[in-house]
Amino acid sequence: MAESHSKPFSPSDLPIDPDGRIYHLQVKPEQIAQDILIVGDPGRARFIAKNFFNEISFEHEHRGLVTITGTTQVPREADPSLSPMQVSVVTSGMGTPSLEIVTNELVALHEINFAARTRKEAFPRLQIIRVGTSGGLQATTPLGTPIITTYGIGMDNAGLFYEAPYPDETCRRLEAEIAQLLQKSMPESSRFFGKLQPYVSKANEIIVDALAEAAQRMEIKTKLGLTVSCPGFSAAQGRDINRIKPSLMDLDLVFSEFNPSIGSQQIENMEMEAAFLLHYMGGIGHRAGAICTAIANRRENTIDVHYQESIANTTRVALLALAIAKNKAQQ
Repeated sequence: MAESHSKPFSPSDLPIDPDGRIYHLQVKPEQIAQDILIVGDPGRARFIAKNFFNEISFEHEHRGLVTITGTTQVPREADPSLSPMQVSVVTSGMGTPSLEIVTNELVALHEINFAARTRKEAFPRLQIIRVGTSGGLQATTPLGTPIITTYGIGMDNAGLFYEAPYPDETCRRLEAEIAQLLQKSMPESSRFFGKLQPYVSKANEIIVDALAEAAQRMEIKTKLGLTVSCPGFSAAQGRDINRIKPSLMDLDLVFSEFNPSIGSQQIENMEMEAAFLLHYMGGIGHRAGAICTAIANRRENTIDVHYQESIANTTRVALLALAIAKNKAQQ
């Protein structure tokens, strides 16, 4: 990957503190790895580091955003040929406003020369996997199932500010079809009728294949499908628990019944970050994917409040997938 930028970025566009750290994460370029797990919960970042890192070289928290870099050992029963890896686990916070900040700073840490404030002539390709929780939309999805995202459906508007090209014609088709679906599902009397405009992004195929291969090696059952990324948790995901009614009722059901016409794939889950991660990182040529445990089943109205073991399995898959993808890229 190579791209130049001759004019230095201004301090207001690229805030760097007096210690040479990016503004929100408070991290220096040498403190972050090229292989990254992104999680929403700072507690989950610490859980992953405690249980999966052999050594920790850097740990910091600022504004509730935890960044931990360390060395992780790929389980030998999964693949004895893969070497230990340096991995960073980074908190994104909840939702795309926070994620947009974090992903931009992760890219800047790798692509920009902080002393000159210009983009480097050459920089590494990042590998980023979101490890999260989600609500399963299909009745056939058991609680605790890790869902590997193939396409992200962005219901937020953060992605609309980044003019990334369509990854493929499927994204273009789905955007049009889902926009029509949402309009059809809303009453014309709604104040926001016709104003919900989703964007569709695609997970990096190398990461998707690596996640599927990692799960197969570790004998962890996963599902492959589309993920809806919502701008909130309540009405934005079809939950009707407020004194203000949702502008689009039963949104989770609307998506669960939609056929995306991608083989046997279905819209499998809802969460709040994956679509933007795929849209932004894919748009600038980095590899990104998502694997989110279904801790709720929206069709069965069930939830697993003891999901740490499921998250541990999902993390194992993601770490092995980073190693598999990295190894294949170097061959």
